[in-house]
Amino acid sequence: MDIQKLSNSFLGRMNPRLVTWAFKYLKAVPAVRRRVEKEFETLMKDIEEQVKPYRKTSITYAGMPEKGIEREDILKEMETLKEQEESRWKDGFASGAVYHGDEEHIRFLNQVYALNSQTNPLHSDIWPSISKYEGEIVSMTAGMLGGGKGNGPGDPEKQVCGVVSSGGTESILLAMKTYRDWARDKKRITRPEMIVPVTAHAAFDKASQYFKIRIKHIPVDENYRADVSAAREAITRNTIVMVGSAPSFPHGMVDPIEELSELARERSIGFHTDACLGGFVLPWAERLGYDVPPFDFRLPGVTSISADTHKYGYAAKGTSVILYRDLNLRRYQYFKATDWPGGLYFSATFAGSRPGALSAACWAALLSVGQEGYLEATRKILETGEKIKKTIRDIEDLFVLGDPLWVIAFGSKTLDIYRVMDYMAGKNWSLNGLHKPSCVHLCITLRHTRPGVAERFINDLRSAVAFVKEHPEEEGGMAPVYGLAATIPVRSIVGDLLERYIDALYKV
Repeated sequence: MDIQKLSNSFLGRMNPRLVTWAFKYLKAVPAVRRRVEKEFETLMKDIEEQVKPYRKTSITYAGMPEKGIEREDILKEMETLKEQEESRWKDGFASGAVYHGDEEHIRFLNQVYALNSQTNPLHSDIWPSISKYEGEIVSMTAGMLGGGKGNGPGDPEKQVCGVVSSGGTESILLAMKTYRDWARDKKRITRPEMIVPVTAHAAFDKASQYFKIRIKHIPVDENYRADVSAAREAITRNTIVMVGSAPSFPHGMVDPIEELSELARERSIGFHTDACLGGFVLPWAERLGYDVPPFDFRLPGVTSISADTHKYGYAAKGTSVILYRDLNLRRYQYFKATDWPGGLYFSATFAGSRPGALSAACWAALLSVGQEGYLEATRKILETGEKIKKTIRDIEDLFVLGDPLWVIAFGSKTLDIYRVMDYMAGKNWSLNGLHKPSCVHLCITLRHTRPGVAERFINDLRSAVAFVKEHPEEEGGMAPVYGLAATIPVRSIVGDLLERYIDALYKV
């Protein structure tokens, strides 16, 4: 059984729920199960070769060595692995992933981390400096996103506030948990629902599963922005929060936050702006004169915002900020245990112990870059985005989805776009394959603004299109997997494949 052929069969045209049900029971048939397993084995062999390139050069440690290995030898092996991986992102071949990457910047953050490597915010009495750093990170981010001290009433309970988290996913999870608990307490809602565009980050689906909040996905319009009419129709008495992206990860489009948040405000529903990707770009883009739709706390209906400092805030990986319009809402995020034999226990985020060094490095990044630095970085990124976007539109067989600023998704009506992505991978490019609709995107970072990088991407993309036109049936790479995901419901065949992919990542 060829999974690609299956994806183009009648199953690909069936209702997704029926396909999921049918596949579940078909797999129980021994002959079908054997054929599916054989197909999976072929795919997984290719995937494992891609995700574990180090097997050819690195020693594998399936168990702890009886005697400790010399530190110099450990460092030498890590240096070897680093050299093998570094060139891809360092030379601007990666979409997103590393957002700054300058050697001096990295060296500076590493020095800050080393100074604070033993700190833990859980013990604020021992390391009060970390509380200082995190409080100031929150304040600086809030001020950038329309929530400065001059914005809002004088009551300190009504000032924008927040916490530092481990990343965008945790920021989103924290916010959704907060709205669930707030709605249970204030509105007596026991069957909570959230309204989320189909293009919103998968972390909202994770929050739905973790916290038992029913998720109602709404479609996007022809410009890949959330459909306001659909959002209005989706509201019920159990709706606790509505969501908009600024911008969305797939297509880089900013949802109509003003209209959506006003719907939420009129009905006393929470509204979350997911600015994990754009929180440290859009404010500066607006100052540079770009057309940026309103999305932050200047809109009265926006009650929380997530913004990743470890993306375009240029901090080390592992920090994000979740902001709330007031203290009363943020308090529903906290965990408190008052009758534990171990004493009073409380934490603001999901983790107990946390690496304070990451917060210190984040604080140092914000201070060292400064407003002028963020403006200049944003200018470079958006100018590069305009150049690449224009070129893609000039290529006859490609089209750009929507009108993004720097996260540029492109597809084709005449070619298999995943074959184009495979060709680009052969040229060392690490792009993001998307589906529904089938497309690929490049998330532009400072690495792409360096001389010659955009030109190299454009030339390679033109070559990729020409090659796929000449070899439309060429096999290989990840194209079959993405093609499968684009036509068969994820919860059936591709869901099984993803589980095996995760298994493979942890396989020694």
